Amino acid sequence: MSNDKIIRCITSDGAVVISAAETSDIVFKASRIHHTSPVATAALGRLLTACSIMGAQLKQKDASITLRVCGDNGQTGAIIAVSDSNGNVRGYMQNPSCPTEYYENGKLNVGKAVGRTGVLNVMRDYGTGEPYNGMVPLVSGEIAEDITNYFATSEQIPTVCALGVLLEKESHEVLLSGGFLLQLLPGADNSTIDKIEKNISELEPVTTMLAKGMNIKEICDAALKGFEVEILDEMPIDYICNCSKEKVERAFMMMSDEDIRLSAEEKGYAEASCHFCNKVYRFSKEELEKLIEEKKN
Repeated sequence: MSNDKIIRCITSDGAVVISAAETSDIVFKASRIHHTSPVATAALGRLLTACSIMGAQLKQKDASITLRVCGDNGQTGAIIAVSDSNGNVRGYMQNPSCPTEYYENGKLNVGKAVGRTGVLNVMRDYGTGEPYNGMVPLVSGEIAEDITNYFATSEQIPTVCALGVLLEKESHEVLLSGGFLLQLLPGADNSTIDKIEKNISELEPVTTMLAKGMNIKEICDAALKGFEVEILDEMPIDYICNCSKEKVERAFMMMSDEDIRLSAEEKGYAEASCHFCNKVYRFSKEELEKLIEEKKN
């Protein structure tokens, strides 16, 4: 059971909104599912955190958001995260065992692993028709800066995004993970902007604040020091995959009869695994023949 949660707050003058999340359990679960190297854990963890926060901003009940980071020269390959409108999230990457390098200060070099150039795709699916797609170039591959750039470039919303994943030095297990997304609303004037800039310049990294025992409400209060703050909502979040045998069956139904039969030719059965949770679904030849019959009806 996850202890992770998201909180959303707004200043009483309606000028600034902030969403903060603790995602330590989510990122720990993802690292176990995908057997990630240290730098892959950090990269995937940051994207999962950002995606969860952005998902919780969706107003429609059945909406979802997908973030896809694809660096040109990175060794992680593409990294994908998907969140529902409750902030529940799942994700995977093409090369979870990519090699880990560090900056001189000892911090993980996520930018090099992801790739400092490439694209960030954001797809919002409101469940009512064509999804909304946005795409911006990567600015660093460090994820938080790329999310900030997305909002500034694609949605013209002044944004500060901070994300962090802290690993145990020897075992590389996830100790802490979290982040926040702070955005200026149309009511923000120059004095508001000055106060926010000062607060952000004085903030410690997210994982440092979490390690000191600060909760996500206290992190929001620190970012919004000098403002009256109201809580909009608070919700539990988790790493949740929505795969099912029925969804895999629907994928088989889109294949030709010949391809369905060929998939079971070598072993006497067909297998399909979920990218997000690694669950394996097995289908016997008899089950596949039944699917072929259902296609005809």
